[in-house]
Amino acid sequence: MKKYVISSLLLVIFTSLFSCQQNTKELKENLSGYWEIKKVTTLQGEVKEFKISTVIDYITVAGNSGKRTKVSPQLDGSFKNNGATESFTIDGSSGELILRYQNPESMWVEKVKDATKNKLRIVNKQGKEYSYKRFEKFNFN
Repeated sequence: MKKYVISSLLLVIFTSLFSCQQNTKELKENLSGYWEIKKVTTLQGEVKEFKISTVIDYITVAGNSGKRTKVSPQLDGSFKNNGATESFTIDGSSGELILRYQNPESMWVEKVKDATKNKLRIVNKQGKEYSYKRFEKFNFN
């Protein structure tokens, strides 16, 4: 019986470890793209919803680093860069996907809670959760 319990426990531990590693890989793979903010939720449960956004986050990932650029969608389907780009490094070693930003003025960290083909959720150090949906270009046809 003791052997069965130990074997079961080891199986659960290895499965959990593998799931976390797989999860961070999937999160990282889904991070790149154009993201439109939908809402921000504070630790106190206050929610700020955004019905329309004139600025979109464009995230690119290459290896263990990336960039987040603020862009404005144009009616012709292009994007205008507003000059705000932040570089980050990606750390998935803890089983969570962590984005580490650093510029001459400050350093900060964000945790990717969820990143799928159509949605993105990021939490900052203050506990604010930012919920995004994948941006769809304007279609007037």
